[in-house]
Amino acid sequence: MRVLITGGYGFIGAWIARNLLNKGADVLVYDLKEDPRRLRLILPEADVQKVQFVPGDVCDLPALTKVIADEQITHVIHLAGLQVPTCRADPMLGAKVNVLGTLAIFEAIRATGDQVKRLVYASSAAVFGGPDKYKSNAALGDDVQLIPSTHYGVFKCCNEGNARLYFQDNGVSSVGLRPWTVYGVGRDLGMTSEPTKAIKAVVLGRPYSISFGGWTDYQYVDDVAKTFVNSLERPYTGAKSYNLRGQVVPMSEFYAALVRVLPQAEKLVTYGTTQIAIAYDLSDDGLQKDLGPMPKTKLDDGIRETVTIFRQLLAEGRLDASDLDAPKAPPVTVEP
Repeated sequence: MRVLITGGYGFIGAWIARNLLNKGADVLVYDLKEDPRRLRLILPEADVQKVQFVPGDVCDLPALTKVIADEQITHVIHLAGLQVPTCRADPMLGAKVNVLGTLAIFEAIRATGDQVKRLVYASSAAVFGGPDKYKSNAALGDDVQLIPSTHYGVFKCCNEGNARLYFQDNGVSSVGLRPWTVYGVGRDLGMTSEPTKAIKAVVLGRPYSISFGGWTDYQYVDDVAKTFVNSLERPYTGAKSYNLRGQVVPMSEFYAALVRVLPQAEKLVTYGTTQIAIAYDLSDDGLQKDLGPMPKTKLDDGIRETVTIFRQLLAEGRLDASDLDAPKAPPVTVEP
């Protein structure tokens, strides 16, 4: 298996690369510049060197097509994209990268015939509206009405629609996955990075205030990475988008779990009360039915594993704290 990961130097991409290397796959990262710093947080240097860097812009269709053909790529994971704050500040740029870049991926795969066996791409729980928009008492399925409250969410809806049409018109099978609050080592950007930053701050003995509260779905990054890899390998034909589900709890329970793992967090971490305007109680029954069981790490265990890696990095003098001091982007929220 020769896997091309667009945006593979990001947080989830690094963990996907680790899982693919463990399976003996050839891993190529297609990105604007070589930046393996997140890979080095979770991989030995010998494994980092196994990841082949291919420079390129995800919007450059001729370059993408050439890379897929020349490198004999058999599977593609598409992660490249701009996050909520950038899309809010510059919707034109957000649409170019998130929508046109995704279209370029589909076009490049279509142009190379049946060479690529599977595409798995990152959608987002941001395709949903706030929890107040849905009246059901049950967890929401994949196919409920999508009412995104950000440009980012609208762009992800567009990608899901285009994926359906590429299967309908060209027979290109794809799997879209909708992560929620993904936490773990390497999470240093984005609206929901603050729980991970709180874990890091406590390991460093620093205070940290999480700006939002309410309910969310905490998904450990290694589970998410394995779900991407499973979706790449398991038998499948179609073009659906699927909810992911980890542990759905209020911020008070995340805080309690953090204190159970790191008792000093009780005096160092605070959190807000404002609910993020994305439905949080999402069912992953469709994913389990179509692609089989996926891993789910308990919240305490995920925090504990994150702490272990952070402590090792700290002991090695490699725990970067610059993200803790970065300005916080205001989340899209509703008042509780």
